[in-house]
Amino acid sequence: MRTTWYIARRFGELAIVFFGVTFIIYAMVFGLPGDPIASLGGDRPLPESVVAQLRSEYHLDQPLWQQYLNYLANLFQGDLGRNFSGQAVADKLADRWPVTITLALTAWGIEVLVGVALGLWAGVRNGRWDDKLVLTGTILASSIPVFVLAVSAQLIFGVHLGWFPVAGASAGWPVSYLLPALCVAVFGLAAVARLMRGSVIDALNADYVRTLWAKGMRPRDVIGVHVMRNSALPVLTFLAIDLGYLLGGTVVIEGVFNLPGVGQLLFQSIRAHEGPTIIGISVALIIIFLIANLIVDLLHTVLDPRIRHE
Repeated sequence: MRTTWYIARRFGELAIVFFGVTFIIYAMVFGLPGDPIASLGGDRPLPESVVAQLRSEYHLDQPLWQQYLNYLANLFQGDLGRNFSGQAVADKLADRWPVTITLALTAWGIEVLVGVALGLWAGVRNGRWDDKLVLTGTILASSIPVFVLAVSAQLIFGVHLGWFPVAGASAGWPVSYLLPALCVAVFGLAAVARLMRGSVIDALNADYVRTLWAKGMRPRDVIGVHVMRNSALPVLTFLAIDLGYLLGGTVVIEGVFNLPGVGQLLFQSIRAHEGPTIIGISVALIIIFLIANLIVDLLHTVLDPRIRHE
């Protein structure tokens, strides 16, 4: 009963977040001064009859709240809308998702494997030279701007050494994706390593771990089962949030490496003032972000049963 109530409460909270965030984004795109229809003609203004027809077709002649409700009604039927050229936003996204998802999951996998391993090692070796080396490396990695890192990696490993393609996704996975994924993953990897290190240190200093050592339990069981399980909660939360960031935050990397993904489409849509496309991409990313957080919340109840009894 408590578990059912917890899940229902989480669904309610996510619904509030969804409606609130999507309305803010919709208001930012269509509620601000300016007429997106009038800009379609470029230097030549469109005839008033054409502008009026397009405004009516896209419900821009209605109050903002009514526009938003119309958009939600279509969204709940699986329609992400159409851009001002008449193309379905879902169709444009369908062509771009494979690239962005492949890039994001590759970067996310690097964060999980390398970040957790480094954090666990540094936590167990707390205060020693290798722990300090991990801390110094993660600080340096976090301080380099992503654009500088991407261009430098492209020049060194793509141009001079020739280990990876300089741009494009024609070579497929993993050749075309590994270098940009490493550039995307560096910042999240550093955060995961530091977060995991702190959690491991806290767990190793806990009373229950001292009891396990006193009982003579093997180190691999203490660290691999009990310490890892209790240290995973904050790391899981961060990784879920970071997955949403990776899916929506690859604009710079996709631009530098010329990867035809969702990030590149979002950047092009902003430049072209394509409001429906911007909202469609944003809503899709919000849904993915919320689902990832819901999955992690449910995993928390498995890893720590105390959560569902709160």
